[in-house]
Amino acid sequence: MAGVFLGELELYVMLAIAHLGEDAYGGAVRKEIERRTNRRTAVGALYATLDRLGEKGFLSFEVPPPEPGQRGRPKKYCRLTPAGEDALNHSTTMLQRMMDGLVLAGA
Repeated sequence: MAGVFLGELELYVMLAIAHLGEDAYGGAVRKEIERRTNRRTAVGALYATLDRLGEKGFLSFEVPPPEPGQRGRPKKYCRLTPAGEDALNHSTTMLQRMMDGLVLAGA
């Protein structure tokens, strides 16, 4: 897994997708990140990150056929690919290793 590094927002996005499972699409991913981190996520940054993770082969996307009477853009669902799962496991393992034994003042 050498050479696979996820940035902070990439990590948050992939964790949110993993938590959401079959319900993972842009708006739900954004809400999940904001709910869990109490941090606002810019729509543009989120979609740029989703595109980048797709280009890296960490996500796959599916747009279901529109339902009768559906308005607006259809939801674009995202899933972790096997490579994405590996990258997420690698990043979270490295983060845990860095945190092991760490004691912060005031924590």
